[in-house]
Amino acid sequence: MTGFSAVGAAYAEHSDSARGRLRHDLVERRLHAELPASPVRILDVGCGTGEMTIRLAAAGHQVTGADPDPRMLAVAAGRLAALPELRGRVELVEAGIDGLSFGREVFDAVCCHGVLMYLDEPGEALARLTERVAPGGLLSILAKNRRAIGVREALAGDYESARRLIESEADRSPGNLGLETRGDTAETLDRLAAGQGFTPLAWQGVRIFHDHLDDAWTPGRAAYEAALDLEWAASWRSPYRDLGHLVHTLARRPGRSRS
Repeated sequence: MTGFSAVGAAYAEHSDSARGRLRHDLVERRLHAELPASPVRILDVGCGTGEMTIRLAAAGHQVTGADPDPRMLAVAAGRLAALPELRGRVELVEAGIDGLSFGREVFDAVCCHGVLMYLDEPGEALARLTERVAPGGLLSILAKNRRAIGVREALAGDYESARRLIESEADRSPGNLGLETRGDTAETLDRLAAGQGFTPLAWQGVRIFHDHLDDAWTPGRAAYEAALDLEWAASWRSPYRDLGHLVHTLARRPGRSRS
């Protein structure tokens, strides 16, 4: 994850934009559809500034947010300080995927969103994440969509870059924060999860029609809700979902859930 901490402020700003919110709202909606209504224990790996950690805690769950960057965790802690009603539901831990020191502790859901794209390959990380999922529990992965590399550039009018990426069948491209990031396909992530004994669920494409817009996109409330509903409808269906900048894959460990 080299270099990611240097763009922490830019990530926080992006998350507050309508385009960033679109991603979080789509992922949160799917998580709520898969998680039990009663509170469960969730591990959010690569929690960054705490966006999804806070959202899940606000829904009543007990959430452990882990991130290797103390500066990101400090931002998350500052946000929590302004939400005293959530303080008893959230624990923040300084750790990355390879440093999750929880002994044999497992969680009802493990989320890892926007992290794999900064790693050289997904297999080892995904194997470590599955170790933390309880029987009947959920694994949620949000990754860059390798199949859509070049689409953002084309829609933004950067035809030269788009053609180069498409013709070379590139597996990486500059990300939203200026760093080169690597893509995975949903099929690869599902296969890796299945290899760990998990049952893959239906995957979704995230930010299909709005990814090429910059953070200056400021729709009104009605326009934003319409964009969100459109993205949600398309996110389940090919060929639309195949063009999403991100893929959201989920898999469940067999067994009886504790919740």
